[in-house]
Amino acid sequence: MWISLLSNVLLTGLKLIVGFVFNSQVLIADGIHSAGDIIATATAYSSMRVSGKPPDEDHPYGHGKAEVIGAGVVAFILIAAALYMGYHAVHAFFEPPSEAHLIALGAAIISLIAKQILYIYTLRLSKATNSKAMLATAYDHLADVYASLAATIGIFLGWIGERNGISWLSYGDPAAGVVVSLLVLKLGYEMARETMDVLMDKSLDPDKIEDITEHLREVPEVKRIDRLRAREHGHYVLVDARVAVLGTLTIQEGHDIIRKIKQKLMDAHPEVDEVLVHLNPWYEDDQQ
Repeated sequence: MWISLLSNVLLTGLKLIVGFVFNSQVLIADGIHSAGDIIATATAYSSMRVSGKPPDEDHPYGHGKAEVIGAGVVAFILIAAALYMGYHAVHAFFEPPSEAHLIALGAAIISLIAKQILYIYTLRLSKATNSKAMLATAYDHLADVYASLAATIGIFLGWIGERNGISWLSYGDPAAGVVVSLLVLKLGYEMARETMDVLMDKSLDPDKIEDITEHLREVPEVKRIDRLRAREHGHYVLVDARVAVLGTLTIQEGHDIIRKIKQKLMDAHPEVDEVLVHLNPWYEDDQQ
């Protein structure tokens, strides 16, 4: 997160300075987006620190959803940045086109390369840690990749148009700004929808539920699975299972089965932090 924060500060300064000096609308818009990234990264970092706190009396399930809230803030910043960028890009069509410069093109290329590296790096970390805040930061870097790619193409087209007398290509810069704003808006919307799903305790993907179900069936003492629920709670998963076991077992035997189920699921799925198991009685003459 500190690497992301430092890179966003440096790239924001580079893009805004070059954008204002050479009057590149798409580079200025990209720089403002990167300025929003500074806030987004700081928010993600703060939410990760909160989510890492252990459960307490007021939060018995832990603080995992702090990361989800942080991801929601990042999504809001992306949507706001997209609307701002789109407005200024459209406004630029009604003004004389600005002159394209190779220095502005170079700044856009540097940003593109740096953000692609950061996106891959952060995405790998988010998968390794199952961190929603880290994933939001990776998506934020991806939005910057889109922005920098569009800026590179737009500035390059404008430069080609000026050198060859093709007037309509001179508007490649603001046209790229419109494309960037739409891409970032789509990314922000998808992130916001995913955040709402987690906050509303949406069930895990059917494939993951089925995988957990298969592991439950592998426990010899489990005769029937009556209900299975699982939901994300930030960077970890909570599982509720209601299973049937032989009704003549002792409390101690039932307790040992519960421990076996928990251990099996947590070993198979490292992201599972807690498993709540309810035992129902099962007898030989049961029809279900």
